[in-house]
Amino acid sequence: MAGATVSVIIAAYNAMPYITRCITSVAEQSIGRDQLEVLVVNDGSTDGTAAELDRLQGLYPDLLRVFHQENSGGPSAPRNHGLDHATGTFVYFLDADDYLGSEALERMVRMAEENDTDVVLGKMVGVGGRGAPTSMFKRNQPRTDVFSSRVYWTLNPMKLFRRELLERHGLRFPTDLAIGEDQLFVGAAYVHASGISVLADYDCLYWVQREDDGNITLRLKGTQRRLQFLPRMIDLILENVPPGPGRDHLAHRHLTVEVQQLLAGHLVHEPRETQHKTLDRLAEIIEPLWHEGMNERLSAMARLRLHLVRHRMLDEVLELVAFEKQLARTKVATPVLVDGGRALARYPFLRDPERAIPDDCYDVTDQLGVRHHVTRAEMEGGTLRLAGHGYLHRVETRDVGTELVLRERDSGTEYRLPVTHTPTPGLGADQDAGRYAYGLAGFEADVDIATAADGGPLADGLWDISLAIGAQGLRKEVRIGSKRAENVSGAADTRVLATGGGPRAVTLYTTKPYGNFTLDLGENKHKVRSLLRVDNDVRWAAGSTAGLRFGGRVGLAEYPADALVLALEDGTGATVTFPVREVSADGAFEVTVPVDTLPAGVWTGDLRLGTWTVPLPALPDGLAPAKWRRRALPWYARPLPGSPRHFALKVAKTDLVRALARRLK
Repeated sequence: MAGATVSVIIAAYNAMPYITRCITSVAEQSIGRDQLEVLVVNDGSTDGTAAELDRLQGLYPDLLRVFHQENSGGPSAPRNHGLDHATGTFVYFLDADDYLGSEALERMVRMAEENDTDVVLGKMVGVGGRGAPTSMFKRNQPRTDVFSSRVYWTLNPMKLFRRELLERHGLRFPTDLAIGEDQLFVGAAYVHASGISVLADYDCLYWVQREDDGNITLRLKGTQRRLQFLPRMIDLILENVPPGPGRDHLAHRHLTVEVQQLLAGHLVHEPRETQHKTLDRLAEIIEPLWHEGMNERLSAMARLRLHLVRHRMLDEVLELVAFEKQLARTKVATPVLVDGGRALARYPFLRDPERAIPDDCYDVTDQLGVRHHVTRAEMEGGTLRLAGHGYLHRVETRDVGTELVLRERDSGTEYRLPVTHTPTPGLGADQDAGRYAYGLAGFEADVDIATAADGGPLADGLWDISLAIGAQGLRKEVRIGSKRAENVSGAADTRVLATGGGPRAVTLYTTKPYGNFTLDLGENKHKVRSLLRVDNDVRWAAGSTAGLRFGGRVGLAEYPADALVLALEDGTGATVTFPVREVSADGAFEVTVPVDTLPAGVWTGDLRLGTWTVPLPALPDGLAPAKWRRRALPWYARPLPGSPRHFALKVAKTDLVRALARRLK
């Protein structure tokens, strides 16, 4: 075990029957037992945990080390004891209630080693009704930090730490705190880490809700314990992070998560006298972190909550907590007051003259949801036809002024086009208990690419399509297409249009992964040539003595009539074309070239559509020559030897003298 790759440290107190599954999950890790050491500290258990640990130590003598000690009152002392005896390159703290996915440690170690990071967060999954953090596990993050990710929103210690980081900074769990000790340990590790990794594509830790609700954070209620660790967390930030966006990012968690939990989960249950003292102390604690510039990071509810705390408005705090709980039960969004181009949530005390709370505490303009649905999106010739609906959530569709926005992705050039507003009766009836109606949210728009640029044609580029949805003086923009009817295709629709400046490629498509509509003008991403194909199966047409059959496929939705041709050249400047006219619904076509009409020469060729060309394939080996008579003289057409890669057909009059000589031989 000495010099292991990972030291797994488990603090155990009255952990039956969970401890067995916990340790078994470590013993069965895919990284291999030879890479592990497991240090379990029994913190004075009274329920049989000690005996079970001794049994497991006998089962895994080369893996498991068990330490028995008097009860310390919390997980800090046993975790520190385990850390003092750890020898691994990495340390993983595992609670005795929880267990690991079979490949968890192997994957986390690989992530740390490949990216040279000091901390790895493995995805957590709640078990038995326990809620696990999710916001930081949206995707894998091979290397990030505490300031540019959501890792700070999980401060439990069930993570992989490089032990050298912990020893270099002397990091240990404080033993004078009943709760919050993990935040101080993990917060310091985050701040000092040289890189953090997030492993989000594998379920690493199964976070268990004990049937007896014995998880320590669930057992220990009351505000006083929380008011002991919160100021120390704030001191940690103030001492290690300079003022600025980084500090504000970390402060955001404490000013929202901790404050809300303390008020709603603890303060409301305390006696009145204690509530006053708690609120006063909480206001003092958060004061160093809060400043006016924080408001843009906070939700309106958080701004209002902090205003009430900072002004020691206890009755209002209690009423707001009750309001939030009712809001969570009903799941009906709060109405808004639209005034002066702003939307103000009708939370308690809005514009109450006795409280004089600033409107900024209610401003949800930036938080308004924008909802849309596309029911039509198709090209007809050079016109894009769009229809659907779009509205601002909680803002009734009065004084609507929606526009269609075309914005070129690279240059930022944009054009705003009017839409026709259409009725949408009943829209919104199935949401928010039918509280809000959006009866004029519909839109229709026709975009002619020849005139959409202020009367002129749109330039080549990628033109992203958005709606600027306006109602009651409010306006918000949204890309459209991600929400669309089942019959509205998101597949790329490429066509070639005849314009005064020659043929032009236009593609309507949806982006990946978001599925929003974009117009590709000029083949930025969608090449016309890739949609033209000639099959290798070239042969003489059935029932014809000199008809050479070509087959292929055209994947264009539209192109000018008679523009698709098969063209043959003889090398002297002479060109003969054969229009492709019979095309099936799936784009398949056949063209038969009457070679007996071609003048003598060596003919090469390609499939053409304007300036786009696709070479014709080489004629197959062994293709018999075609023979016919022209003006009573024999002619032939045959593949030209020595042209294995490209089409080459020799058409000539038979040399009768040479033919007779060959026959005599």
